[in-house]
Amino acid sequence: MEDILGIVQSMKSISLDEMSGVKLMNRIDTKYLVTETQLRDILLGIHESYYAQEVEGNRLSPYSTVYYDTPELTMYRIHHDRHLVRDKVRVRTYVDSNLTFCEVKHKNNKGRTKKKRIEVEPIPNIIDNPEAAAFLAEKQPYPVNSLSPHLVTIFDRFTLVNYDKTERLTIDCNLHFENLRNGNTATMAPLAVMELKQDGRTHSLLKDVLLDLRIRPYKISKYCIGTCLTQPDVKQNRFKKKLRRIEKLKLQ
Repeated sequence: MEDILGIVQSMKSISLDEMSGVKLMNRIDTKYLVTETQLRDILLGIHESYYAQEVEGNRLSPYSTVYYDTPELTMYRIHHDRHLVRDKVRVRTYVDSNLTFCEVKHKNNKGRTKKKRIEVEPIPNIIDNPEAAAFLAEKQPYPVNSLSPHLVTIFDRFTLVNYDKTERLTIDCNLHFENLRNGNTATMAPLAVMELKQDGRTHSLLKDVLLDLRIRPYKISKYCIGTCLTQPDVKQNRFKKKLRRIEKLKLQ
């Protein structure tokens, strides 16, 4: 990880304010699952053409996210059963900037993701916040009183943006999960989940580098994998192949 930190430190910086024009709230997301060695090679290939986001002098930012679901894990099961239209409800805290948002992510049947969010005060159950409850009642399809905290994901993130500001790349490392309903914990370290966010189909240097390294897109949901790893009795037939791949890559 020290090599990776060194490469990111060598990149030109971009501030949160400068990132405001690269929000890509209506976007196409492409995910990749990579080892530390692969991540180092990727960064070496793009470091002269991408900015690294810097927050108060830090380029590696800690995140904490609480995912909400119904008692039956309806949102998880809809994803597992391959429904194209699906939603996720979460509360994300950006630890460096001390900001917390209640968010709804909606994916349509054309593969596009729309994210809506409002800033909130961090409390144990966001449903107890009247403003957040009203927001959730409007923006997602489930009865608000049926939702409760289910899974915490904690990770460190690098955020990169290309010089043309047409795409953003997030790199999530040190992934850990805690199931709030049964107390189980799990980790995906030392693997990293990369997510390329684009609003359109412009040329991407990153995709050229990934092609050269023979790294292909890999559909993976941190929420679903975290649920599988911390709740073995949940239906997970569709994800068993992914779970085996994760364990294999962790040994490389």
